[in-house]
Amino acid sequence: MTRTLISGGLVVTSAEEVEADVLVEDGKVAALALRGSDAARTWAEGDAEVIDATGHYVLPGGVDGHTHMEMPFGGTYSSDTFETGTRAAAWGGTTTIVDFAIQRPGESVRAGVDSWMAKADGRCAIDYSFHAILSDVNESSLKEMDALVDEGVTSFKLFMAYPGVFYSDDGRILRAMQRGAANGALTMMHAENGIAIDVLVEQALAEGRTDPRHHGEVRKALLESEATHRAIQLARVAGAPLYVVHVSAGEAVAELSRARDMGLNVFGETCPQYLFLTVDKLAEPGFEGAKYVCSTPLRPEEHQAHLWRALRTNDLSVVSTDHCPFCFSGQKDLGVGDFSRIPNGVPGVEHRMDLLHQAVVEGHIGRRRWIELACATPARMFGLYPRKGTIAPGADADLVVYDPDAERTLSAKTHHMNVDYSAYEGKRVRGRARTVLSRGRVIVDRDSYLGSAGDGSYVPRSTCQYLI
Repeated sequence: MTRTLISGGLVVTSAEEVEADVLVEDGKVAALALRGSDAARTWAEGDAEVIDATGHYVLPGGVDGHTHMEMPFGGTYSSDTFETGTRAAAWGGTTTIVDFAIQRPGESVRAGVDSWMAKADGRCAIDYSFHAILSDVNESSLKEMDALVDEGVTSFKLFMAYPGVFYSDDGRILRAMQRGAANGALTMMHAENGIAIDVLVEQALAEGRTDPRHHGEVRKALLESEATHRAIQLARVAGAPLYVVHVSAGEAVAELSRARDMGLNVFGETCPQYLFLTVDKLAEPGFEGAKYVCSTPLRPEEHQAHLWRALRTNDLSVVSTDHCPFCFSGQKDLGVGDFSRIPNGVPGVEHRMDLLHQAVVEGHIGRRRWIELACATPARMFGLYPRKGTIAPGADADLVVYDPDAERTLSAKTHHMNVDYSAYEGKRVRGRARTVLSRGRVIVDRDSYLGSAGDGSYVPRSTCQYLI
């Protein structure tokens, strides 16, 4: 039996903050004991390896429910592999990701899941699961949904955007939602009116508006809110739960708020880029704005107040990254002279926990809400709780000893993501993961990476734990 004792820290979960020691046995949290208690003294006198967390927080490992490793897009692939991306996640205190397996048009959903399983197998530094992206909705794929739910793939993403690539019309969306209502699956939605956006893109390019800043101009906030409203109404018709990904606009937040006030099983996610970056980044000189091209796009600063408020009121329930990195040189520059050809996505899997701690420092959210947004709620939302997302007896010992006072500057020179720029270059943050454990094994300690490819395991999921 391997035993580890994490002592001297402040244990912070979504439910409580308590000065306690944490005993780990064989990859699981075995017990917690209040500082100075008889149990804590007994553990300290035993044979456990001791990790001193004095002056630090002890957190559950982060759960990032929205990543895209090795994702094909725009004639290229996102630059982080499952090996490099999960290693970077570990450096940032995230110990579980849920990535997206893509059904290619004309192929089965199962083929997409099997393909992504093969990509990840033996390569991940941390534990991982999959959502499935539905590109074709037909009788065959609907039947596959039932089988996949039984096997632990319990959420399915559809797109109202990207006609000709991932787009589903309202009829297909309704059919998939109806199936989800029957089998317990959670429908995830990229809510933008892609048909209207394509008209605006065509018009912009015809008028010579080709620079990256026009990406944000054509993907209007009203087209995000319209699609969010439509997705909610379709979910109501189907009697299905709905999870709207990467919400960026105040108008879309208002649609979610109204739905939740009605008691509907509607949930929203936002991402650090929408909380800390603005549309001004798209207008940086030269082609620099391409670094910040993502969809939904960055918005004007006034939208951030709506997002922060919604995170406090739970109208937005999760902060994930939508980590989908493309190098500036050789990938983003595919769109020189045509913003619509710039691969969509920004890197962020390494910095989510720290940026949200910075939000604690700045007073946007409290410590327990930080853990709720980054660990507990995504674990519950995607059927991983209480194995993931908390510190409790029986949970996986995915633990982070976090230094709340460490200060540093985010930079491409020091990050571990496989991308040649940082979306947060030069940003000062306070707080850093000092020691990271994955199922009881130390994989990051101070400035050393101690893990290896294949340390992570595939985790099948149950259904969403928030459904009424």
